[in-house]
Amino acid sequence: MNPVTIIGSGFAAYQLVKTLRRMDQQVPIRVITADRGHDYNKPDLSHVVSRQQTSQQLISTAAEIFASEQNIELCTEHRVEDIDLDKKAVFANEQRFDYSNLVLATGAMPFIPPIQGLRESGPITLNSLKEFDAFSERLTKANSILVIGGGLIGVEISMDLALANKQVTVIEAGQRLMGNQLPELVALKLEQSFDQLNIDTRSGETVTKVSPSESGYQVKLGNGEQLNVDEVLVCAGLVPNTTLAKHTGLAVNRGICVDESMQTSENNIYALGDCAEFGGQVRAYLQPTVVSASALAKTLLGELTAVVLPKMMVKVKTPKYPIQIAGTTSDSQVHRWNLDIQSDGIVAKAYNKQEVMIGFVATQDKTKQAFPLLRELSA
Repeated sequence: MNPVTIIGSGFAAYQLVKTLRRMDQQVPIRVITADRGHDYNKPDLSHVVSRQQTSQQLISTAAEIFASEQNIELCTEHRVEDIDLDKKAVFANEQRFDYSNLVLATGAMPFIPPIQGLRESGPITLNSLKEFDAFSERLTKANSILVIGGGLIGVEISMDLALANKQVTVIEAGQRLMGNQLPELVALKLEQSFDQLNIDTRSGETVTKVSPSESGYQVKLGNGEQLNVDEVLVCAGLVPNTTLAKHTGLAVNRGICVDESMQTSENNIYALGDCAEFGGQVRAYLQPTVVSASALAKTLLGELTAVVLPKMMVKVKTPKYPIQIAGTTSDSQVHRWNLDIQSDGIVAKAYNKQEVMIGFVATQDKTKQAFPLLRELSA
C-alpha cells in the first residue's frame, strides 16, 4: 500500500500526522517538506524576542526524533516540482514518490505590500521557524524597528518588541489597530497600552517608500514624513501557497478550494491549514486546523467525515492588554455592539440585525468570562 503523503511540515501537516497516528499505528505516512522538518509551536514566534529565545530553543521535537516517534517517512529539504494525477505520484529532488492519498499542507507566505523599494530592501518577516532563524540576529541587534501592519500578528509582535526594549513604530493603514476584529473603544484601549510601552502608533497612515541607509532604513510615509529606523518588519497578512496546486490544475481561489471533507477538485487530493479555502474562507488559525485535521484523518482512514467548525476563540498574545475574541466581530457584519465597561476590563458583545449575538471581545480580567461567553455564543 502506498503511503498517505503530506506535502509540508508546518502545524497543519504535523497535526494531521499526530491525529492519524492516534487513530492508526500502522497506516504508512510520508511527509515531504522543503524545510528541515522540526516540530515547533508557531504561536511562540509572537513573543520570541522578549523571551530572548533562539530558533533552536523553539523546536519542541527535532525532525529525526519526530519521524521516529510517529513512525513516518520524513523527506526533508525536498521541494516538490510536480504531481502526476494519473500515476498518483509526486516528484521531488528528481525522485518519484507514489501515494494513496495526497494532502497539500503548503501553508502561507507573508504578504509584502507593493511599496516602492520594500521587497528589494529585504524586510524582516516572522511567519515560520525558518524566517526567524534567518532574521533573529538582525532583530537582536536592532534598537529601532518599524512594523508595517497593525492587525493581530502586527500587534502581538509590536508589543513583544517593546517589551524587549526596542523602539517600535507601527504603521497601520486602517483607522485603528485590529480594525477587522475590535470595536473602536477596545482598539483605543489597546492603543493606550501601546502608548504606555512607548510604541509610536500611526493609524490611518501608509508607507510609500523604503530605502536602505547607512544605519538601516529610511522610510517615507504618506504624509511626507521620513523616519530612520534600524529594521523594517512586515506583518501585512498572509498569502496561501497555491503555486503547486495551480500547476497541478486544482481549483484555486484565494486558497486551494476544498469541500466539507477537505478534498480538492481532484479525487484523493486534500488540502489543510493556511493554504486551504473552505466555505469561501481561508482560516489561518490553529483551532480550525485542529478540527479539520481530526475530520480529515478519519476520511483518510476510510470513514468519510465532514468538517464541522464550532464557534472558536482567538487569544491575542498582548500580555499588557489581554484580549480574547470569538465569533464574528468585523464592523461590516456587526449591526450593534453591547459594551460592559468595568475598571478591570471590557466585554463587548456583537449582534446582527436580527438581534442575535454573533461574537464577543473580552479584555483584561474579563477574559476570565471568555468560556461562559463562548457557551452563550454557541447556544
